[in-house]
Amino acid sequence: MTNPATKITVGALVAAFLEQCGVKAAFGVISIHNMPILDALAQRGAIRFVMARGEAGAGNMADAYARSTSSLGVCITSTGPAAGNIAGSLVEAYTAGTPLLHITGQIEMQYLDQKLSYIHEAPDQLTMLTAVSKAAFRVRSAGTCLSTLKAAVQAAMTAPTGPVSVEIPIDIQQTLVHMPADLSPLPVSVLAPAEAALDAMADRLAMARRPLLWLGGGARHAGKHVERLKAMGFGIVTTVQGRGIVPEDDPASLGAYNIQKPVEAFFQTCDAMLAVGTRLRSNETLKYELQLPRPLLRVDVDAAQQGRCYADDGFVCGDAGLALAGLADRLEKRGYKADPALLADLRKAHDAAAGMLRDGLGPYAQLVQQLQTIAGRKFNWVRDVTLSNSTWGNRELRFFEPNAGVHATGGGIGMGMPMAIGAAVGAAETGSGRKTLGLAGDGGFILNLGELATLVQEKCDALIVLMNDQRYGVIRNIQDASYGGRHCYVELHTPDYAQLCASIQLPHARIASLDELPDQLKAAWAAKGPFLLEIDMRSIGGFKTNFAGPPVNKLDQVPASPAV
Repeated sequence: MTNPATKITVGALVAAFLEQCGVKAAFGVISIHNMPILDALAQRGAIRFVMARGEAGAGNMADAYARSTSSLGVCITSTGPAAGNIAGSLVEAYTAGTPLLHITGQIEMQYLDQKLSYIHEAPDQLTMLTAVSKAAFRVRSAGTCLSTLKAAVQAAMTAPTGPVSVEIPIDIQQTLVHMPADLSPLPVSVLAPAEAALDAMADRLAMARRPLLWLGGGARHAGKHVERLKAMGFGIVTTVQGRGIVPEDDPASLGAYNIQKPVEAFFQTCDAMLAVGTRLRSNETLKYELQLPRPLLRVDVDAAQQGRCYADDGFVCGDAGLALAGLADRLEKRGYKADPALLADLRKAHDAAAGMLRDGLGPYAQLVQQLQTIAGRKFNWVRDVTLSNSTWGNRELRFFEPNAGVHATGGGIGMGMPMAIGAAVGAAETGSGRKTLGLAGDGGFILNLGELATLVQEKCDALIVLMNDQRYGVIRNIQDASYGGRHCYVELHTPDYAQLCASIQLPHARIASLDELPDQLKAAWAAKGPFLLEIDMRSIGGFKTNFAGPPVNKLDQVPASPAV
């Protein structure tokens, strides 16, 4: 315990405040412009610091840590180019609504914003961070550091949650201050929905006989209230972010089978849809052309979502949990029960959609089945944007907890492997008992290849399944579908992963025939620590049905350019 009369650096104050926020792990890269903070973390020993090999990977790790633990993620970077390196990771966290605190250094206050070409300064860095964060702050004095950090954490944790950046100039980090008496974070308010709005929405729902809940990431904390509506006979479908709110083997759940033809046809037999905590994004609504049931009712904590993407027939602004609890109260008082035939029809639609997916996998259907069997019910399922994830990973494997799934929501490749590190660290620090299963393609994998060293150094309990076809598979399929089969810039020179893994002491196995899979997979999953299981798609072959990106229309077809 620090003596209140003893002065400490602002860097140590930052570390002490993070401890009070319940932070168990932080991620980043050490630099001359964040050393006072990281020196304090090391000296105090209460927070695990994960040494990423780059700021982009560190941001992905902090993001996945936050999502998989339902807590605050923390990433610490240097200023200038380093703060620029994390920008893409912040965009991803912003898209996913991840509560993440990004602390970055900054040059000395006396030189800041004077266009002196000072080393490590990025011109107007705060504006850049504002563009890729929910909010961005600059600490302007030692005396305001704690209050600024408190405001930043409160902003990050207040719904709609998101990443918040804080610049702390190096001379302020080094300043000596007295330890404040109150290091506790500020309370996070929860927006209560209006009673009249709940009354009106309950009236609409009470008239429906075949209602559906469409659950997005904003409803992940509302599972117990979803269960109450499910008990009344509501059917459930989720976005990829909403997966696991209801266990995905529940008879009332379509899971994330939300755009397949049998499901769209099933939607047309329903007479109400309540969309909760979702933005009805383009890739999950066939570019907003998916025919959803009417009336379409929406609940969101962000009032600006009303009428976006789809015209709605009723809107409640408020916390998803409070809104669903209020609706369940009202419908239970009426003794509401949905048509029992709804769930039987839902199962038929689900089974038809899942059957179509599995048929399209060709030889990889057994890979999916064996991964599900070996992983069981308690695992983290972390995926990069890759052909395999778009084909099956976003809907299978099934998982059973709302924070067990992490994927690159914004569509950027290369984030999966560092996200697997963050999820594995989160499982270790919280004692969740979930081993991490990661899925990546070779094209994205190589973007953050240096983080393999982090995976090994941190002894992450993670199995990474690398689907290696030595090309950008999705892009090649899009070229086939929309560019007349003209292939360019998609064939990749790929490392020999056996040699690469041996050089960093990472256990590795290559599967060239799926006959080898059962024994290799069993051994890889049983191994404690990191393991890279490489699936040689060139040897095994492709999928039966090709995935060629989002749905296209005639305007998306690109004719060949005339010869010059």
